[in-house]
Amino acid sequence: MNVASLSRQFSARRLFESDVGKILALCEGNPQYYLFCPPFVTKESVLKDMSALPPRTTYDDKYYIGFFDGEKLVAVMDLILNYPNGKTAFIGFFMLDYEEQGKGLGSKIVSECFDELKRLGYEYVRLGFAKGNPQSEGFWRKNGFFPTGAEYDGGGYKVVVMERKIS
Repeated sequence: MNVASLSRQFSARRLFESDVGKILALCEGNPQYYLFCPPFVTKESVLKDMSALPPRTTYDDKYYIGFFDGEKLVAVMDLILNYPNGKTAFIGFFMLDYEEQGKGLGSKIVSECFDELKRLGYEYVRLGFAKGNPQSEGFWRKNGFFPTGAEYDGGGYKVVVMERKIS
């Protein structure tokens, strides 16, 4: 997958260990997220997320992506292809810079990503959000996601699995 094709409005590229400071700053600006999905973000937790893989996937399937407006990191997305199956992409994490929220940019980014995933032959996008987080649930519902009925233990919070058909 060509990561740059995931957005027409922003410059999209893979994120690396050298980007951890920017990722950490973006995440620290969203403390509400961590009220529902503890613990609060640290450099170590960012590095762990950057390398975390769901079962039956490889690093060839994982794309930890930054969306930039010039030098400014606007959003971060952890995208895993072919999970839980070959027709589904999984968003392990998505966060928009707090200053950019409420402008429709998050919805624009995910919509452009879904256009590219659809072009690549994916039919579904799946994700999980921390149960009880009204901001996360509202955002994903607004973007066409519905609960699958599955929930699992996220280690101190319940994760609600949602899915959206994109084809």
